[in-house]
Amino acid sequence: MSFSAETKDELARIETDKRCCNLAELAALVRMDGTLQIANSSYVLSVTTESAPVARKVYRLAKNLLELPVDIMVRRKLRLKKHNSYTVKIYPKALTDFQELGLIDAKGEILPGIPGFLVKRKCDRIAYLRGAFLAGGSINNPEGTYHLEIITNDSLHAEALCKLLNKFGLGAKVSLRKNWHVVYLKESEHIVELLGLIGAHRALLEFENVRVLKDMRNQVNRLVNCETANLNKTVDAAVRQRENIQTIANTIGLQALPQPLREIAELRLEYPDASLKELGDMLTPKVGKSGVNHRLRKIDELAGKLEQQMKKAQKGG
Repeated sequence: MSFSAETKDELARIETDKRCCNLAELAALVRMDGTLQIANSSYVLSVTTESAPVARKVYRLAKNLLELPVDIMVRRKLRLKKHNSYTVKIYPKALTDFQELGLIDAKGEILPGIPGFLVKRKCDRIAYLRGAFLAGGSINNPEGTYHLEIITNDSLHAEALCKLLNKFGLGAKVSLRKNWHVVYLKESEHIVELLGLIGAHRALLEFENVRVLKDMRNQVNRLVNCETANLNKTVDAAVRQRENIQTIANTIGLQALPQPLREIAELRLEYPDASLKELGDMLTPKVGKSGVNHRLRKIDELAGKLEQQMKKAQKGG
């Protein structure tokens, strides 16, 4: 089972005694996964899902909350997909049942977005988001990129979902993918907050464990890369210093250098892998890193001048 399926399985098992929350959750499920059929002046509201726990939740809420006749059908998908498809059929008795779910108003006209009466309280807003995620949501395995999304085919509903998420400061955004409107979260902190908000605590803990391990691995990699870069710089500097000292030795000779420069030049030739601190500790009296670096820079400058003089002499010859 994927991480997304495990999260939905956990959320589908959440139960509450609060009617307002159950109504908000069912309304989100019906609006996103439902289709309305009208035949012989009778209505059938069908909610289709590939998740058995979600189908059971729709069945239970419609039967116990709305006290309506409910059927459930199971179909096995052919071809490559072996998942079952579950269709929960709800049989409304009157248009007032649709009004209660926020699908139509008193005039029988379709209500766009998310009706305000469904999400008056904080608990209702959380329940609606849980239902929306169960109906059209998915979450990436945290081992990969961080991404949570809810897909709907209604642009107004997508914008309303985005605003609802952002009431909790979750930084939600909407994008268009083919003919679908995608409400998504990218920041791991926001995804963790939403999981905790809608009650997916087991998924939250797993997400956090993976995130901590990833952060630790990334931090170790950064430290290793930094150490490697510093080591490469040290090695390159030591090679350059030895080449410059050799240039001086082959032209004017090291004995022509002032004593402080000659001492550090001889030590660098003798100990090519030593750090600046180690070179400084070998001197009498000891010299700090900055002092050693200053002397080596003087040697680099002198070698550079000698090389220029040699080039001029060669041109003149």
